Amino acid sequence: MSAEQVSSLCEQLVKAVTVIMDPASTQRYRLEALKFCEEFKEKCPICVPCGLKLAEKTQTAIVRHFGMQILEHVVKFRWNNMPRLEKVYLKNNVMGLISSGTQSILEEESHIKDVLSRIVVEMIKREWPQHWPDMLKELDTLSKQGETQTELVMFILLRLAEDVVTFQTLPTQRRRDIQQTLTQNMEKIFCFLLTTLQQNVNKYRRMKTDLAQEPKAQANCRVGIAALNTLAGYIDWVALSHITADNCKLLEMLCLLLNEPELQIGAAECLLIAVSRKGKLEDRKPLMVLFGDVAMHYILSAAQTADGEGLVEKHYVFLKRLCQVLCALGSQLCALLVSDSDVETPANFGKYLDSFLAFTTHPSQFLRSSTQITWGALFRHEVLSRDPLLLAMIPKYLRASMTNLVKVGFPSKTDSPSCEYSRFDFDSDEDFNAFFNSFRAQQGEVMRMACRLDPRTGFQMAGEWLKYQLTAPVDTGPMNSKTGEGLCSIFSPSFVQWDAMTFFSESVISQMFRTLDKDEIPVNDGIDLLQLVLNFETKDPLILSCVLTNVSALFPFVTYRPEYLPQVLSKLFASVTFEVIEESKAPRTRAVKNVRRHACSSIIKMCRDYPQLVLPNFEMLYNHVKQLLSNELLLTQMEKCALMEALVLISNQFKDYERQKVFLEELMAPVAGLWLSPEMQRVLSDPEAFISYVGADNKIADPVLEDPSGLNRSRISFCVYTILGVVKRARWPAATEEAKAGGFLVGYMPSGSPIYRNPCTEQVLKLFDNLLALIRTHNNLYMPEMVARLGETFAKALDMLEVEKNAILGLPQPLLELYDSPVYKTVLERMQGFFCTLYDNCFHILGNAGPSMQQDFYTVEGLATQLLSTAFINLNNIPDYRLRPMLRVFVKPLVLSCPSEHYETLVCPMLGPLFTYLHMRLSQKWQVINQRSMLCEDDAADDNPESQEMLEEQLVRLLTREVMDLITVCCVSKKGVEHNTTAAAVDGDDDEAMATEVTPPASAELTELGKCLMKQEDVCTALLITAYTSLSWKDTLSCQRTTTQLCWPLLKQVLPGNLLPDAVSWFFTSVLKGLQTHGQHDGCMAALVHLAFQIYEALRPRYAELKAVMEQVPGIQRDSLEQFDSKLLNPTLQKVADKRRKDHFKRLITGCIGKPLGEQFRKEVHIRNLPSLFKKVKPSLETDVLENEDGEGLTALFEP
Repeated sequence: MSAEQVSSLCEQLVKAVTVIMDPASTQRYRLEALKFCEEFKEKCPICVPCGLKLAEKTQTAIVRHFGMQILEHVVKFRWNNMPRLEKVYLKNNVMGLISSGTQSILEEESHIKDVLSRIVVEMIKREWPQHWPDMLKELDTLSKQGETQTELVMFILLRLAEDVVTFQTLPTQRRRDIQQTLTQNMEKIFCFLLTTLQQNVNKYRRMKTDLAQEPKAQANCRVGIAALNTLAGYIDWVALSHITADNCKLLEMLCLLLNEPELQIGAAECLLIAVSRKGKLEDRKPLMVLFGDVAMHYILSAAQTADGEGLVEKHYVFLKRLCQVLCALGSQLCALLVSDSDVETPANFGKYLDSFLAFTTHPSQFLRSSTQITWGALFRHEVLSRDPLLLAMIPKYLRASMTNLVKVGFPSKTDSPSCEYSRFDFDSDEDFNAFFNSFRAQQGEVMRMACRLDPRTGFQMAGEWLKYQLTAPVDTGPMNSKTGEGLCSIFSPSFVQWDAMTFFSESVISQMFRTLDKDEIPVNDGIDLLQLVLNFETKDPLILSCVLTNVSALFPFVTYRPEYLPQVLSKLFASVTFEVIEESKAPRTRAVKNVRRHACSSIIKMCRDYPQLVLPNFEMLYNHVKQLLSNELLLTQMEKCALMEALVLISNQFKDYERQKVFLEELMAPVAGLWLSPEMQRVLSDPEAFISYVGADNKIADPVLEDPSGLNRSRISFCVYTILGVVKRARWPAATEEAKAGGFLVGYMPSGSPIYRNPCTEQVLKLFDNLLALIRTHNNLYMPEMVARLGETFAKALDMLEVEKNAILGLPQPLLELYDSPVYKTVLERMQGFFCTLYDNCFHILGNAGPSMQQDFYTVEGLATQLLSTAFINLNNIPDYRLRPMLRVFVKPLVLSCPSEHYETLVCPMLGPLFTYLHMRLSQKWQVINQRSMLCEDDAADDNPESQEMLEEQLVRLLTREVMDLITVCCVSKKGVEHNTTAAAVDGDDDEAMATEVTPPASAELTELGKCLMKQEDVCTALLITAYTSLSWKDTLSCQRTTTQLCWPLLKQVLPGNLLPDAVSWFFTSVLKGLQTHGQHDGCMAALVHLAFQIYEALRPRYAELKAVMEQVPGIQRDSLEQFDSKLLNPTLQKVADKRRKDHFKRLITGCIGKPLGEQFRKEVHIRNLPSLFKKVKPSLETDVLENEDGEGLTALFEP
């Protein structure tokens, strides 16, 4: 190779790099240049001299960076094939670049420093310690040349620790060699880091005030920062003894640096990592030195200085770190201070609490929230919770909470000092709102813990605050609510105060009742407060809602003074019919609706939790409700039914079957009259008549005010709500003796468990046929010819509500909208709401019917046939968002509460066709999604916008989870594991929470129902095919649940039979396909590998076909497979440990395991193992490891 060759190639490369980086280059030109550079890196034999030439100081930074990238590429991909002398030449030149090939520390670009340190680390990963024993000495020598070199050495040490320990991007043996050698040299390395830090900090402090010396001071400062960053990379994992060596010299230095503005963030970072260390308690004791006078003084003065500087981002970041340090200190204290340890409460504990409280009262909402977990740990701690200093802190903490519960600090506003800080921490008001809600919930927890230690103080403060709020004038602030003039919006100063006070009193009072004995409760004070609240009048819906919560919070006092119950009831009933402007025609806003709903649920809650207390006032309650129900327009259907539910709850206390039955008959008479009328029967059983009756075939001129069929819809809703309320709430007494005495017990099962009858059964079954007719009609509305009959205004009446869409897509609601806008803005929204609620409620009735009416329901003549011809009709046209709730609220509870004697007659005939259908439906949906993702490269123009596709795809995911959950619940019982349903509204983010090491619960067995279903061939096939096909559908969560809970128990059930070889191959292949799809997710991968291993081990001896499947795995090593097989098939051989067999199997199928997109096309880096550092007999650590015989000839390789 000649110098001219190198020069001319370098010229071409410089041109190419310039083209690539020039924004004015055309796309084609840039691609050609890029291709030239990449081909050069891959193929050119003279990369090293060219790279070195381009990396010279005379070139521009971009070219030098490219030159060094070439060298890095050579080390990463060509090192194994390079001759020894070339390696030595490259290594010496790179060390030369560090020594004299870069600009000075303040001038050099950071990306150059970074790439240079990477090259050295890549060489270390391949040669140290065996072939390059003097590496650390060489770095030490380099660092003596000056700040520029020292900083680079710091970068190298940090990068090495990150690659070897943090990210572990090395083969196991190399990683072990390097980590063990680092550990053996750690004392030297730590001494070097500390000395470097100390010397540079001292020089920096001496020179920083002298303007003439400023560049030198800056250089020392840079090295100081680099040393702190490097320390942060080691403190996390080295033995604690290095951190606490020399009387905790390191910690002392870090505390001193907290008051050095340029270095304080790095120092706080290191301190935080040190204080957060876990490990043996004995080793962690020295960390308590941070509670000493000196350390505390430095930490607190640094916090005060940073806070005193006003809001500057740098200081604020530092404050956050300091706050984390104090939190971690608290956690260490809680861990070390246990009743049987010799650690004592530190003398400065009071000082620590004061400083911690300062963070809890800081204007930044983020800092306030950061302290909560630690407060909770302190209040819960067995020793500290009795400490007088902490007990004295409780009133102060509660005082601080009174301020912290007030929802201020929205980033878009300026009405509080918190706003300015929120602009740093939150992108939008919605973001802040979500944060604040979880922060408030957390505060509630901690306040309850504090009140467990001191219940009276909390109650007293709640009382004072409540009295103050009741007398304070209302301040609506600059924004008026749309609900009406002079009313609060959710941002009004008065409302945020009321809201905070209500949350406070609720948390504190409930805890007081739990903590104090009955005779210690301050009844008189409580009743005084209750009277003040009951006498308070307001026309503001938001404030009234808070008032109602306070009534509920104070209600337990009424159990001591029942004479106050009528007053409470009057207050609640007055709120049920609350209006801002009486007789207004405008639609109610959500705030008004919330008050009314709130009053209803308070009445229900009271009747549910204190039925004995309310029973004597039953007649008064009943008359109240009758009066309200007599006016059809006064209440919404939901409100009417809520009040009826409350009555049903009290009637359960009659404990007399006949009396309750008569009452329910009377209560439901108006419903029965309406529901069974000939007109209603006609409407419910004919889709066309139904559309016309509810007004969905009209065209409406004024979609906001005009709604001619509203009353018809409300009648249907009223009937359905009432049936649901009664089915849900009417019950027999819990105690068998009481049930027997009241006439509820009708006999015993063969197993001896009692059979009860429900007083509502007769009434409900009378209405049952029409309910099924309505469900059939509703399902048929989705037929294309019916959808075509919807009027112009209502073409989208059967679509999802926007709110539902947003919930599924995870989009936040605009804040003000929640309270200020009408609940349904147009008559179309009202219609959508009607269909949606009606559909859900009908299925809720069917889902509750089993648990409620038990054998009376399950023995209804031809129930399976009736359900199949109503609820399961026309499923093809029913959209995913309607099918989901049907499975969850109807099929699942119906099946779970069904007694085993009805499995054959009811459950199997229903689930068989259903599971077969669901499998077909989901397979088609996933096929569409997979085709879509394959087609998206061509990006065909399409009228289906992306947001719609996202919504559809997310719905298919949620439906898949629902179906797999239903199958799992039906078939598998997990002993000792609480069943986790997917009942959350949207299960979007569960994917992150996936465990990485999954071993399925060994005790997953089939339930009785599961066995019954598996006996029927068609159902059995549908279940197995659905479970195993679903493994390659693109939903990680569903795949993991199905793999761990369902697949093996189902397959195990059919193993004793004669499975066809093709079927066995298909099951095994399905799991491997699942690995191809989900292998990139650790949780799924572990579960699928385990399942594949189970299938292969169990079935390979009987089916040679499985070996044929294995032979098709990409890149499988045949000899390794033969070895695995022979061990598996030879019963005389001693079995290898399970884990080793599984690891061997995992290596065999590696070719099937999918990789994340970012790794699919990455070029493999191969790092060879070096001769073993340690012989079988490990030498003692004192002997110099590097002088082992097997390294003799090699140690000479990298001599300086």
